[in-house]
Formats: sequence, structure tokens, C-alpha cells
Amino acid sequence: MKYIQSAKNPQVKQWKKLLTKKERDKTGTFLIEGFHLVEEALAANKVLDLIISEESEMPQRWDFGSTPVTTVTNEIIKELSDTETPQGIFAVCEGEKSDITNIEGKSFLLIDSVQDPGNLGTMIRTADAAGIDAVIVGHGSVDIYNPKVLRSGQGSHFHLPVIRGDLFQWIETLQKLNIPVYGTALENGQSYKEISPSSQFALLVGNEGEGVNKEMLAVTNGNLYIPILGKSESLNVAVAAGILLFYLKG
Repeated sequence: MKYIQSAKNPQVKQWKKLLTKKERDKTGTFLIEGFHLVEEALAANKVLDLIISEESEMPQRWDFGSTPVTTVTNEIIKELSDTETPQGIFAVCEGEKSDITNIEGKSFLLIDSVQDPGNLGTMIRTADAAGIDAVIVGHGSVDIYNPKVLRSGQGSHFHLPVIRGDLFQWIETLQKLNIPVYGTALENGQSYKEISPSSQFALLVGNEGEGVNKEMLAVTNGNLYIPILGKSESLNVAVAAGILLFYLKG
């Protein structure tokens, strides 16, 4: 087990760079923080390096095999953390693979330009809970490995494919396989309850303020809305996605 005590160590500087999207994209890796996330990543065999505070202990139930472990000072832990109360453990993980194969008969969540990290992470977690097969995040959305997205996702990044992609291409591909793609919009939409649940579908949700790109809405198989029963004008995108995913999945 290696021990590092200086925040100026080159290895520490490299880990810290993973707090930026540029470095995550460049290396194909990302940094997670906290015992729960690290445990989920270990179970998924995604951990490349473990980093732990000299004041913390690794749970005995963890099986990290030959994964390199580095013990560091609290000063370094604070350098790596973007939270006010660090848990004292991090892991460097490998990022997404290039694509998804065998998509016939499956269900998808397509996300267009969602910029709030909490919303994106919550939707990934909700898709996982609803039994959705994959999440495709389009251009204009917050990075899927943003630390706040990872925390909100609560480990669901390691349970189902979460990939970045061109949503127009995905819509075309899914429709060619007779997988219906449902947008979310009030205009020219229908109540979600008019659609029958199915094991295969794709739900397309959009930006918090602007909604789904209108050009995408024009090529869906239909657009759905959730009737508002009270006085609120709209629902949070993550809440709406949860309602629709659980209903459509049946």
C-alpha cells in the first residue's frame, strides 16, 4: 500500500484534474467519492485505483483484489473533495464504453440538454429503479461524471449503461427496430395514460426551462404529458420522468 503526504505530489495533481470534464474526457476515467459509491463501483469491477484517508478504514466486506490502494493525508482528501464533509475515500473508475449492442426489445431514457446535475443524477437513479435498460444523454446536458451527478445517481451509473450520444441518431435507430419513442410536451401531446405500458419504448425528456428540442419532438412516435391536478404550472423534469418511466414500464 502506497502512502502520499504531499498535495503537490504528481499523482495527487492528476487525481485532482479528474474534477474537470476535460481531463475525464481525455483519460476516459472519472473520480468518485464516498463509501457507498466506491462499494458500488467495486461490485461492478470498475475501480482502477483506491484512495483512502489515513484516518479511515476499508470495510472488511470489500473485495478489492489487486486494485492499487493509496493512503493519503486529510489535506489531500480536502484537495480532492468537492463536498464540505469528505468521507475520506475515493476511487478512480473507468468510464463508459463506446456503445450499446442488442437494443431490440429494450427500454430507454433519452435526455436532451438537462443542465442541473441533481436532475440528471436523479433521473439515472430513477431509470435504474424502474428497470430501464439504458440511459442516453444527449449534447447540451451536464457531464454524466460530474461529481454532483454521481452523488445524485447513488451508484446507478454502475448498474445500467449510461452513455453520451446523438439523440437524433438514437431516435432513428430505435424507430427502425420498431421501438416507439415518446417525447414529453403539452403541445400536440396526449395524456400518458392513453398509452399502454410495454417492455420496449424510449422516453425523451428535455431541458428544465425549454423542454425537448422541437425538431426532436417532430420525429417522435407521439408526445406525452402528465395532467396537472393542482395549481402548479409544471413538474420538475426528474419527477416527471419518474412518473412516466414507471407507468410505461408497467
